[in-house]
Amino acid sequence: MPIALRLATEADRPALTELMRRAIDALQTGFLTPQQVAASHAIMGMDPELIADGTYFVAEEDGVPLGCGGWSRRRTMFGGHHTAGRDSGLLDPAAEPARVRAMYTDPAAARRGVGRAILQAAETAAAAEGFLRGELVATLAGAPLYRSAGWEEIERFEAETPDGVSVPVIRMGKALG
Repeated sequence: MPIALRLATEADRPALTELMRRAIDALQTGFLTPQQVAASHAIMGMDPELIADGTYFVAEEDGVPLGCGGWSRRRTMFGGHHTAGRDSGLLDPAAEPARVRAMYTDPAAARRGVGRAILQAAETAAAAEGFLRGELVATLAGAPLYRSAGWEEIERFEAETPDGVSVPVIRMGKALG
């Protein structure tokens, strides 16, 4: 059965939050230390604002969520509702890049095109709203997907968790449309 995409709803939150937890724990292993993987939960995860804005997708097969992700017209670059430094201000599509955010694939569905399908849907939707560019903050595990889809590295930095653990990430950008 093919992968189907649809917009996420509030009812999806519990299942997607659990999918995110599994994805962080399993897919970051090999790229981060165990301490960094555990600390990543403080700077990654569910952002209900994306669901409320109608910019967050669920990829599913036979009604089972395989992945989730989307884009935002808001200033926050990355993180969940609990992440420090959030800014819900709206971006100017003519002058500022849309944000691709909160991309997660269930570990059991990794390498099946789930992330690529969601990424393409997010790029298309952001471009349809007039955004000329997109930016995202990639994990080390996610960066190969983005590179293969034409995203280019802007900078590497360390995201600091409340526990003082640094998690390496990569800010990337791409022209849309």
